[in-house]
Amino acid sequence: MAFLLLIVEPVGQRAQRTAEEGQEAYRQMVEFADQLKARGVLRACESLTSLADASRVSTVKGDARIIDGPFAEAKEMIGGFFLLDCETHAEAVSIAAQCPAAAWCTVEVRKLGPCYL
Repeated sequence: MAFLLLIVEPVGQRAQRTAEEGQEAYRQMVEFADQLKARGVLRACESLTSLADASRVSTVKGDARIIDGPFAEAKEMIGGFFLLDCETHAEAVSIAAQCPAAAWCTVEVRKLGPCYL
C-alpha cells in the first residue's frame, strides 16, 4: 500500500535556523531517505519551497481564481513529503516516528486512495 508522509512545519521556521542548523536538518533528512531507499520502501521524496513561491487556484463558475503566496492566514505549510510502499498503516506510522523532522514539526501519515469511482 502507498502512504504519504507529509512534513507539516510552522511557517517561517526555516528562516529562524542558522545556516549550520539548516544544513544539519538537511543532512538528517537525506540520511533518513537513504535508509528508506535501502529498505526498499521509498518511492519518492522531495522538499518544497516556501509559501512565497506558492499559488492557490480555485474555479468558480468556470473562472479561475489565483492567489499567489505568501498567504497571511497560513500558520503551517507542507515542507516536503515521502511517498512510501508499506504493508500496513502501522508500518507507515512507525516510519514517520523515525523521521528526523518529527523533532521539529509534525509528520502526517496519509494512505493513498484511488482517483476514480
